[in-house]
Amino acid sequence: MQYLAGRPFPHLILDGLFSEEAMEDLLHEIPSLRDDRWVHHEEKRLTKSNLRSAVDLGEIGYQHLSFLHSAAFLYLLAELTGIWHMVPDPYLSGGGYHVVPTGGRFDVHADRNVDHNTGLTRRLAMITYLNRNWRPEYGGQLELWSKDASRCEVVVEPLFNRTILFEVGDQNFHGVRPVEREGIERKSFAIYFHTVGLPDVKTASPHNSIYAPTFYRKQPEIKHILRDCIPPILMRLVQKVRSK
Repeated sequence: MQYLAGRPFPHLILDGLFSEEAMEDLLHEIPSLRDDRWVHHEEKRLTKSNLRSAVDLGEIGYQHLSFLHSAAFLYLLAELTGIWHMVPDPYLSGGGYHVVPTGGRFDVHADRNVDHNTGLTRRLAMITYLNRNWRPEYGGQLELWSKDASRCEVVVEPLFNRTILFEVGDQNFHGVRPVEREGIERKSFAIYFHTVGLPDVKTASPHNSIYAPTFYRKQPEIKHILRDCIPPILMRLVQKVRSK
């Protein structure tokens, strides 16, 4: 099974899983980041935004979510992953639309293992990217890291209508590279799937995201240091001067 054979941990990348038209409609429904439906995370190791609740989805988002929650789709996921009797998350806790702005990132981490709302065990993450004409130099790639979080082993470009499924586990480290292009936002739709009780492996007690040690990562480039230290208005001025 291709999913189980994925390294450094079980995962599967699927291009064109959904229709282009449906994903285009989903992209156009994403509200502006100035809308009060967003939760903005601006922390030392995380800069991104996600919708406050599943009730903030529009009509297209509800239709897409209903399909992902359907028995037919759950059976498809079970066949692809070997994880049976999964249940979705109607509350979209940690899921829904995600937007990573210019300079935003998510440092290498292992996901929270239990859903806060239901107490169910997270087993599978699914992310569908909604970025038209994305180029490697824009950054924002998803990285899959080794079990000891010492090295990046897989890099996934966040291309339009590309979906990745990956196992949620205490040693399944992954992260999002900084978005490098000024004025560009990295957009996606995420959802988690769960099971009742713990998987058939030794699992730690419930926890939030586990971050990898920072000394494994490359030293930040000078532009990243400047971005963290200089006020945004001055940073934009510096970038304008450099572009001339």
